[in-house]
Amino acid sequence: MIVFSVLGPIEEVLEAVLRWLHGSIGISWAWSIVVLTLMVRMLLVPLTVKQIHSMQRLQAHLPEMKAIQARYKRPGQKMSPADKQKMNQETMAFYRENKINPAASCLPIAAQIPVFFALFYVLRGFEKEIFPKFPESSLEWLNLIDITEPTKDGFGPVLLVIYVLSQLTSTWLMSTSMQSAAQRWMIMVLPIVFIPFILGFPSGLMIYWLTTNLWTTGQGLITRRQMPRAVPPPKRSSRTPPKDGAAVDPEPALDGAPAVSATRTGPPRRVKKKKGSGGRKR
Repeated sequence: MIVFSVLGPIEEVLEAVLRWLHGSIGISWAWSIVVLTLMVRMLLVPLTVKQIHSMQRLQAHLPEMKAIQARYKRPGQKMSPADKQKMNQETMAFYRENKINPAASCLPIAAQIPVFFALFYVLRGFEKEIFPKFPESSLEWLNLIDITEPTKDGFGPVLLVIYVLSQLTSTWLMSTSMQSAAQRWMIMVLPIVFIPFILGFPSGLMIYWLTTNLWTTGQGLITRRQMPRAVPPPKRSSRTPPKDGAAVDPEPALDGAPAVSATRTGPPRRVKKKKGSGGRKR
């Protein structure tokens, strides 16, 4: 009951938008779903921008985060609960200091989940509740797919193949920042694992998700070209020269002699090697 109460307002909004796109603008039901998907994605652009910025900052500070983990993880030993708690506290403090939000990468997907399920319930009762009010309309898309039929019927499997390919492409573009190959392959396999569950979904829902994947793919290609990459923080070492104008303490004076400056100016002094008296004579 709680799920229905939460999704109820979203269902009403989606149904009203579909009615308006079909009745007022004159778009077919299938293309109304496509336009509805584009409208949803445009509303999620601010969350997507936050996601991209967060991923860039996370990538720039990845060496420092690995250094924090290395201080607590010892090879061949299991981390104690106290060390694990300290590592988590230091990591969270590092996130706050550098304005990194690890959950930002999940915001666009999390925002789409209620829309996805709300559209599922709209399409489930579409043929009985909405379609009879528009007797001259058609439920077909490209004269091949009925948006209310399950994806496994008719040409739905073709749509499913296109969906899997688009899902793999969009997932690959969004997972390029992951350093772990295991994480990347796990995300790549998920669309294939979901196939048995989505065979019974209405084809209109697959049109929505296919359009979302195509949007994500194009968005990933554009943002990688237009948005500048985050500059990683400079690494300091013992060989890092001092900044211009930085004073260097002179060497202390000995026995009243004047202090010697630690810095030299001019060309380096050449040291001549003394010639030996010659090798041994045999």
